[in-house]
Amino acid sequence: MNKQIPAVLAGLILLMGCSGTRPDLGVNNGELVPCPESPNCVNSQAADEEHAIEPLHFTGTGQQAHVRLVQILASEKRTNILTAEKNYIRAEFTSAVFRFVDDVEFYFPDDPGGGTIIHVRSASRIGHSDLGVNRKRIERIRNKF
Repeated sequence: MNKQIPAVLAGLILLMGCSGTRPDLGVNNGELVPCPESPNCVNSQAADEEHAIEPLHFTGTGQQAHVRLVQILASEKRTNILTAEKNYIRAEFTSAVFRFVDDVEFYFPDDPGGGTIIHVRSASRIGHSDLGVNRKRIERIRNKF
């Protein structure tokens, strides 16, 4: 039994460092980076059903939507806002136990028709499945919005 304790502690320490490498993300030609083939990502610009999610909609201006979204993100636990530009927000969400990091992006394209559409992408940095965590996160943010 006592010999198992160091092995368990070593395993936990390895898992605690599961943040992965910060990927190169952003907007390129009006598009967020596509999701990988793994099911641990959602993207409002994706065409396939597995990764597709509705963008966020806001009836006010882009500036009002931006302010509100930053407030919502700041209220979320274990969230680090990395970038908050006029038409783009990037944040990292870290899980409580194993410290897995998910990268979340919000893109505010110019919309001359009124109202504001915000494209979203949320993806796990490592692993294959996220058990729907990224989709649930975006829906939680949508409900607060």
